[in-house]
Amino acid sequence: MTTADINFYFDPVCPFAWMTSKWVRMVQRERDYSVEWRFISLRLLNSHIDYDAHFPPEYEAGHTAGLRLLRAASSVREQYGREGVTALYATLGDHIFDSNPVPDEDPAHRGTREFLAPILDELGMSDAHLDALDDAGRDAEIQAETDEALALTGKDVGTPIIHFRPPEGVAFFGPVISRLPDPSEAAELWDHVVGLARFPGFAELKRSLREMPQLRGLGVSEDEAGATEDWHGGSRRQKR
Repeated sequence: MTTADINFYFDPVCPFAWMTSKWVRMVQRERDYSVEWRFISLRLLNSHIDYDAHFPPEYEAGHTAGLRLLRAASSVREQYGREGVTALYATLGDHIFDSNPVPDEDPAHRGTREFLAPILDELGMSDAHLDALDDAGRDAEIQAETDEALALTGKDVGTPIIHFRPPEGVAFFGPVISRLPDPSEAAELWDHVVGLARFPGFAELKRSLREMPQLRGLGVSEDEAGATEDWHGGSRRQKR
């Protein structure tokens, strides 16, 4: 497999990774970059943490669902390669974050056969990949890519992690964005982020006040998303 211009490490249940991935796709079209969508599991990343003590009650179920979906993505990659993961992540994100929310949906549902089966059918992929949801033997591969991502940035981060021009190029966590830029500004924003990250002395740029991600699946309209607040989904590290 040839090296991509961008390695994008994602967990499919992370809204910030999804928003950033949509922006990266805009940049990809503008610059004709190739992107490899690689795995980072929030459940494995936080395996040493007491979820009950550190996170809201739904986070463990949600992160576990993400791990289960990454197992299925691993199976899809075996059969369809990079293009299969590209299509699967795009469709998962559309169903999870860009569709109308399901009232009182259990976060664990996203890691079930009932959730994934129609998505595989939509993509024309075999339902044999449903068996991978329960295949813990794939966790070593997912852990290895999670470790690979963290080796690029340090451990005190979440998702997404981006590696531009691997293997020698710059890598960074984020950027965390709550809305998409205008298409005419997407590549300019990319240049600013990469330019800052390329400075060897740069470590972190952050503000905790932010608007909720403008994602229909979170039940946020564009008007509501404009309200700035310290949102629980991004106010603590390692739980995005």
